Amino acid sequence: MAHASVMALACAAHAIPLEPALHGWLHSTAANLVSAGVRLVPLGQTDGQLALAALSHAIPAIAARALITSLDDLGTAAPELELASLSHETLYTRLFRS
Repeated sequence: MAHASVMALACAAHAIPLEPALHGWLHSTAANLVSAGVRLVPLGQTDGQLALAALSHAIPAIAARALITSLDDLGTAAPELELASLSHETLYTRLFRS
């Protein structure tokens, strides 16, 4: 099951309102990206934490914008990424392959 679906299910099961759930989702996404950056480039843990702290200031504005955006304006298409993701779990090394 996709991470977003599991998060939505957990938030619904615990009656977490949409806005704090969205903030949590955005923060976890930022933390995952920074963590990948720490492993990929010589960033270091301290600089990674500084980057995450800087990104955390943008989360309220991003969440506010997302809450007022219509479903018709949400979405994306990345067919080549989806095709590459089909073999993701069988790759020898998976960091940034797809």
